[in-house]
Amino acid sequence: MDSVRIREAKEGDCGNILRLIRELAEYEKFSNQVKISEEALKADGFRENPFYHCLVAEIFPGPGEPQGPCVVAYGIYYFIYSTWKGRNVYLEDIYVKPEYRGQGIGSKIIKKVAEVALDKGCSQFRLAVLNWNKRAMDLYKALGAQDLTEAEGWHSFCFEGEAMRELAGK
Repeated sequence: MDSVRIREAKEGDCGNILRLIRELAEYEKFSNQVKISEEALKADGFRENPFYHCLVAEIFPGPGEPQGPCVVAYGIYYFIYSTWKGRNVYLEDIYVKPEYRGQGIGSKIIKKVAEVALDKGCSQFRLAVLNWNKRAMDLYKALGAQDLTEAEGWHSFCFEGEAMRELAGK
């Protein structure tokens, strides 16, 4: 395998991140739901008080290969707060291009998010996975994650669009 580096994303990575977001949405069978733009990613992640943080995995080609570093994976995370446990980090997305899976890149991103979480005083690292993505669930469990659906019966809900406007009285 070519050498891999996990690093904090830069504003200039937003085009690659958006491409990978679209690939993830297609993989999850939700490609029609991607509404984000490269400009929104830049504004929301690379200004004062960012809404999210992002790590990218960069592959460096072997000797004699002409191309430069290539972004092949990403993880988007942000900080949340638990009234029971305090500071938490939430990994919104993790995606590795199919041809690079099985090489430990996803695990490296997850471990880096855990490192950031501990450095920020977080007590928990949370994420969600679709119920059919057994490979991802197996990885998370192998890394020590607890399935809260099995253990505690939690379900996630979302207010969006008109439902959110109605709630807000707008």
